[in-house]
Amino acid sequence: MKLNLTKPIVFFDLETTGVQVGTDHIVQICLLKVMPDGTESDVTYLVRPADNNGNTLPIPAESTAIHHITDQMVADQPSFRQLAPAIAEFIGNADLAGYNSNKFDVPLLVEEFLRAGIDFSLHKRNLVDVQNIFHRMEPRTLVAAYRFYCGKELDGAHSADADTKATYEVLKAQLDRYNGVDFTDRDGTTTQPIVNDIRALSEFTGNPQWADLVGHIGYDKNHREIFNFGKHKGKTLEGVFYQEPAYFDWMMKADFPLSTKQVVMQVQGRLIEAKHRRQQEKLQALKQKFGG
Repeated sequence: MKLNLTKPIVFFDLETTGVQVGTDHIVQICLLKVMPDGTESDVTYLVRPADNNGNTLPIPAESTAIHHITDQMVADQPSFRQLAPAIAEFIGNADLAGYNSNKFDVPLLVEEFLRAGIDFSLHKRNLVDVQNIFHRMEPRTLVAAYRFYCGKELDGAHSADADTKATYEVLKAQLDRYNGVDFTDRDGTTTQPIVNDIRALSEFTGNPQWADLVGHIGYDKNHREIFNFGKHKGKTLEGVFYQEPAYFDWMMKADFPLSTKQVVMQVQGRLIEAKHRRQQEKLQALKQKFGG
């Protein structure tokens, strides 16, 4: 089934130095852009992992064993900081799609952009995670998904270009297979969520309970940011930062993803604004009292 698009969508896949969003780096990225008229274009880059000073970082042997990308293969390649403008331009205002992308690829891509000094906004972008459709409807791996939905074997698994193109094919096959198929969620509500609409697929595969990209911070029933980890799990960030200001400092210094720290800073900013507002109100009350 051809995708029903109102704007471009970019399917992408990353190979990386590891699985920690806050500290690991991209070593290969493939992007496949699909336009509303069905035309496609793709780019693939090998990426030299580097720190903020441009110094090359080694690829752990256990990661190389999975994706077969070695230090030698990326030694003469550009860093993500060097590639970031071209990648951002290629993506443009497109929606994003991938396999396990909401939990890993999107957060790490945003993290790399932030390290490169580019505030890559997800505002007004739909995020479609093909793995979430698959796992919620037919729990399997990408290789099995490709076999199950497309009736073919996936050659070159764990290669970014092969995985990206397979993800695109799987999503189109999922739209055919689940057209009109019922899905019952944990609350017992039955819908037919797999429709040829990117916004609807984004809503079905996303996690609206997360305030950040990796789930360290969530929302409570009143849509207030709460901790999803540690000694303050379930407590609001505003309450903790008000009672324990040092916890904000600890989070900003710890190895949390920059995208998580952005949420933390937004909450802290609201606290500072509220404090300033209270001070102004007190000052105004004093002026009225004493005729100032």
